[in-house]
Amino acid sequence: MTVSKSHSHAYFTPEEYLEIERMSPIKHEYLQGQIVAMAGASKAHVIITGNLSALLVNHLRGTGCISYATDMKVRLPSLNLFYYSDLAVTCDDRDRVSNEDFILHPKLIVEVLSDSTEAFDRGDKFADYKTIAEFEEYVLIHQKQILVERFQRKSDNLWVPQIYRTGDTIELVSIGFSCAISALYENIEQLL
Repeated sequence: MTVSKSHSHAYFTPEEYLEIERMSPIKHEYLQGQIVAMAGASKAHVIITGNLSALLVNHLRGTGCISYATDMKVRLPSLNLFYYSDLAVTCDDRDRVSNEDFILHPKLIVEVLSDSTEAFDRGDKFADYKTIAEFEEYVLIHQKQILVERFQRKSDNLWVPQIYRTGDTIELVSIGFSCAISALYENIEQLL
């Protein structure tokens, strides 16, 4: 997804942002008072996100965990940020009972990489997500090749990477989930 500034100098409070976002036909992220518009996703991006979402909804049924795909914001109040992840899983009761348009305590976050967001997803966005105490696992899914990168938190300053390629079984330890990598890329073989 590409990002572009919709307001270059105006400052919006988090409350103003949430109100604007509820009425807006397009999605925006919130970066310390600035509202940043998000462009639409590619066909491969939408299919991969949908495939993983379907697998996780079934896997998480009855566990108390909820999977949110594409339209749920993750709020980082200490950094004054709201991000849309491609997929996030929370198992925290505070997120389950809240009526808010965002979650605060995801344990798993997934981003499907695009040319325009890859550097941000790997860099500043990942660094910002690391400030979430409950955050245990970060997954980056490539859409132009069969390649998944998983980063698992071992301690505050240690994230262990794992690479998955064609034929591998992906494991998401934070939620006790595994699947063949081919399940994520189903129906996009012709797009690779």
